[in-house]
Amino acid sequence: MKKILNHLFEQKTFGRDEAKEILTNIALGKYNQSQMAAFMAVYCMRTITVDELEGFRDGMLDLCLKPKLQDYDLVDLCGTGGDGKDTFNISTLASFVVAGAGYQVAKHGNYGVSSGCGSSNVMEFLGYKFTNDSDELRRSLDTAGICFLHAPLFHPAMKNVAPIRRELGVKTFFNMLGPMVNPARPQNQLVGVFSLELARLYAYLYQKSSLKYTILHALEGYDEISLTCDFKTFSGSGEHIYSISQLGFEKIDPSKIGGGSTVEDSATIFKDVLGGNGTTEQNNVVICNAAIAIRTIKPHLSFADCFYEAEESLISKKALDCFKKLVA
Repeated sequence: MKKILNHLFEQKTFGRDEAKEILTNIALGKYNQSQMAAFMAVYCMRTITVDELEGFRDGMLDLCLKPKLQDYDLVDLCGTGGDGKDTFNISTLASFVVAGAGYQVAKHGNYGVSSGCGSSNVMEFLGYKFTNDSDELRRSLDTAGICFLHAPLFHPAMKNVAPIRRELGVKTFFNMLGPMVNPARPQNQLVGVFSLELARLYAYLYQKSSLKYTILHALEGYDEISLTCDFKTFSGSGEHIYSISQLGFEKIDPSKIGGGSTVEDSATIFKDVLGGNGTTEQNNVVICNAAIAIRTIKPHLSFADCFYEAEESLISKKALDCFKKLVA
């Protein structure tokens, strides 16, 4: 690791194969915690390259536990986190809305590191028991239309770095990797990213895949549609900027989509939105993100058509029904 760190300190980068080997060694526990903390800290101070990101991703996917869900046409809605906005659990709620609209969702999630409450925090608080049992995951998809993949149960590297990430308390390149390393390898992906620079890196990698994808970045730095500002997407059809006024919405105040100061606060918002007691701002943000996910699966549909599908799922309580079936 000393050689690796010196290489980085000299402003040098790694090739794809080198990055994959380093990530593999992290997963195998070949470095001590101080060394891994130093390695992650370097990437907090300099930009990751496409080759490095691709190599880290390849290492994670090669090592992960395979959930054997290849027979399903899956979609994942996952953000990098690390945007520092402390919004409520928008992508997780949108995942249930998409499931309620009749699509099969494999939600990849983890505990919050740089945010107060990640998707795993709120799901655990609300009674969901994490599992990596393939039969259980298939049963969830068949009955609820959604399964939840808690990252540490599938990625050995996550287990080794989790304590370090918690102590650092800032976004690291593992935030960048999260959406790319869903062990179910869904064919459809909505990926929210915290910076335009990272969105372009993602776009470069996803262009080389056969996936249907949308990479999403709200221009004020959110890794999701926030309705506080316009947002940009990268997909198979190119780059697009969406004006919230053109979509028929008024700009909202960031405080309207805050997640609260505790996991309990976040869970209360979560239940309110699914139960039909969310605010107009909360509901619209969730529905918009769900709509973009549906449009990722069906790019021939208009945003309005996808919005109506998502809205019906939430209002009719189909999304709530999916949640209840999953937790049960």
